[in-house]
Amino acid sequence: MTAGVPLCAIVPPYVLDRLAEAGHEPAVRSLALDAAHRAARLAPPPPVAASPALSRVIADAGHTQRLPGRTVRTEGQTPTADDSVTHAYDGLGATFALYADAYGRRSIDDQGLRLDATVHYGQNYDNAFWNGHRMVFGDGDGEIFGDFTACIDVIGHELTHGVTQFTAGLEYHDQPGALNESVSDVFGSLVKQYALHQDAAQADWLIGAGLLAPGIQGVALRSMKAPGTAYDDPRLGKDPQPAHLRDYVNTSEDSGGVHINSGIPNHAFYLLATALGGPAWERAGRIWYDALTGRRLPADADFTAFARATVAAAKARYPDQPSIADTVTASWAQVGVSPG
Repeated sequence: MTAGVPLCAIVPPYVLDRLAEAGHEPAVRSLALDAAHRAARLAPPPPVAASPALSRVIADAGHTQRLPGRTVRTEGQTPTADDSVTHAYDGLGATFALYADAYGRRSIDDQGLRLDATVHYGQNYDNAFWNGHRMVFGDGDGEIFGDFTACIDVIGHELTHGVTQFTAGLEYHDQPGALNESVSDVFGSLVKQYALHQDAAQADWLIGAGLLAPGIQGVALRSMKAPGTAYDDPRLGKDPQPAHLRDYVNTSEDSGGVHINSGIPNHAFYLLATALGGPAWERAGRIWYDALTGRRLPADADFTAFARATVAAAKARYPDQPSIADTVTASWAQVGVSPG
């Protein structure tokens, strides 16, 4: 992994590496995290009083890399003139709403954890990440990436790393790491679909649509519908995600290709959601949520283990509709994974 790139960041280190090698200075600055931040993301989350209600706190780092920054908006306060603050506040709320309304979850830890976020992190910072405590957003450099608060699915993606942290705790390397990233893409997309009232057929199934700056040849960071097609740009390179296990990328970079090989389970979910039809957060999302939170998934789960967990979740959730579990099995088979 590139030194200094935070775990669970939305922009993969191999993209930042390519930009740095090309002399893109804002991306080079994006690679550096101060020692205090590196220590903070390895520390356990701070205790927060449980509350059934949504509670958000948005801070402004003032273009430094010091966290948490100055508090600029708390729950219930009127919007400020800062669009990044408004987008972060609304995105946290949209993520809370999906988990609460669709799955009965009380915040990301299911205990009413306050949702904290920091905007305007660093100078032209080309990333957003969950550090184990809070969401952190860069403004982007305006040449490659725009403001990272502007994509609601990016916010949902990063906060879902927190859900995984408090549930299955999937390890962040190789196949379990790719599952960790994929789960965040799945629920990040569902946050957007839920907020837009879209069913599976209406959704774009893109992660970070609108994040790429004008002139960049691409539509998003990743595509769940067609992994490997999100971008193809002289500066970014070509989207390396596979859609099938036969094309699995064995690499020591990116913690074993966690952002690359996540395309395989991502595509399995897309196939399931579109096969079942209707709102994807209902049956398909419920099956993935049950598998993630069922306390039977090992932290080192590979794709086969997760596929088995989703089939078991479908059978348990829909015992009178065996065709649903069969559809789950068929969706995994289409990406080369057999639940066995």
